[in-house]
Amino acid sequence: MNWLNELVSAELHIGGSTILWREIVGNGFGLASAILGMRRRVGAWPVGMIGNVVLFTVFLGGVFHAPQEKDLWGQAARQVFFFAVSLYGWWRWRQARNGDGGAIAPRWATWRERVGLLVAAAVGVVVFTYVLGLLGSWGPLSDAWILTGSILATYGMARGWVEFWLIWVAVDAVGVPLLFSAGFYPSAILYIIYGGFCVAGFVAWLRLERRIPAMPRPADVVAAGDPS
Repeated sequence: MNWLNELVSAELHIGGSTILWREIVGNGFGLASAILGMRRRVGAWPVGMIGNVVLFTVFLGGVFHAPQEKDLWGQAARQVFFFAVSLYGWWRWRQARNGDGGAIAPRWATWRERVGLLVAAAVGVVVFTYVLGLLGSWGPLSDAWILTGSILATYGMARGWVEFWLIWVAVDAVGVPLLFSAGFYPSAILYIIYGGFCVAGFVAWLRLERRIPAMPRPADVVAAGDPS
């Protein structure tokens, strides 16, 4: 098992910084998942789940003896939530069939769904800030928003809501300075790439939403006066 230990603990040294190769590999799976998600391919979910498992060990630096030695419990917990929500997303995208070859037809969330997102965001930040503070997470408030926003964005992606890209942008805006200050440089750099990628993804899904025939909308859209 020595080869496995060496593989898990493999490090990359850049200047005075030590980076785990598994942080780079885990983020690589995350980026591949995002690319597949923009193209609405079902494979986005299992690929992302592999990255979740790898990154879980990275963000608990004190537990798994990563070079950073900082425990970002929110970042680690979001990998667990990602994995769980991804199971739902994987199932939902396999069930949804769209004529243009994509796994799901993008649509805007209804106003009721948007209110639900806002309420869930507020409750999630408050609860997770408290819990992460008790766990001794580094930067609990920022970590709580990253965790909450990531869960909501992943759920929005599973539902096919165009807004999920904008939630990711808000997550990246907080995640970049937090990860840089904590020494997780590959993840911080990838967050910057994600930010630009999410803008591109939002534009791509917005165009698809206008072009693809709409799926049946929830009844409350019609009740609110939607012309469709």
